Amino acid sequence: METPDNATPADGTDADTSPTGIAAEDWATASAEPQYRAAVIDLLGALAYGELAAFERLAEDAKLAPSLEDKAELAKMASAEFHHFERLRDRLAAVDAEPTAAMEPFAKALDDFHRQTAPSDWLEGLVKAYVGDSIASDFYREVAARLDSDTRALVLAVLDDTGHGNFAVEKVRAAIDADPRVGGRLALWARRLMGEALSQAQRVVAERDALSTMLVGGVADGFDLAEVGRMFSRITEAHTKRMAALGLAS
Repeated sequence: METPDNATPADGTDADTSPTGIAAEDWATASAEPQYRAAVIDLLGALAYGELAAFERLAEDAKLAPSLEDKAELAKMASAEFHHFERLRDRLAAVDAEPTAAMEPFAKALDDFHRQTAPSDWLEGLVKAYVGDSIASDFYREVAARLDSDTRALVLAVLDDTGHGNFAVEKVRAAIDADPRVGGRLALWARRLMGEALSQAQRVVAERDALSTMLVGGVADGFDLAEVGRMFSRITEAHTKRMAALGLAS
């Protein structure tokens, strides 16, 4: 997963704001709360499966690449996603959680999302990786701001841009310059991805009690209803900036 360099991360934090509550604690201290520990394992499981699915999808999308150079670029990005997966898998094992068991509850929702948003061509695949994955990354960044310092650092690290952002912008803008009609089709596709990605994120959270309780303030520094609205406003604003970077109307 990634948040492109030219998009403002939607992490909900200010540079001069110091962490409070669980966000100011390390894992050893914060994990003494069983519900918080369960929520973090859920979160890491969801992220781990997301990274594994991203690796698989990028490797598959490489088959659609129009050139050997493009194929190699996607292969490199897929490798980066797999490395992120390995870090999350190893972290789950280190906190005495079985990685496969932690990932399994999220497999169907994520597989359904990818099945419903399978790209029909190379350009749709690029837009999906740039727009769709980044919406999910923004959501996880919002959550990360409320996690213990050790978990937050790991989550932010695996959300680092793999290079797909700038690559997608360059290729999509070049395609639109060559044929402006492409822009309308891709804009519709990106809007569909926005809706599907947000719905998928809501399903992932709603199906896991510990994770949903953490997010609405049961443990950690959760969101209240007003903050949920502000969070989605920040995610939407970042999406609009990415659309502009691609040369597409939001």
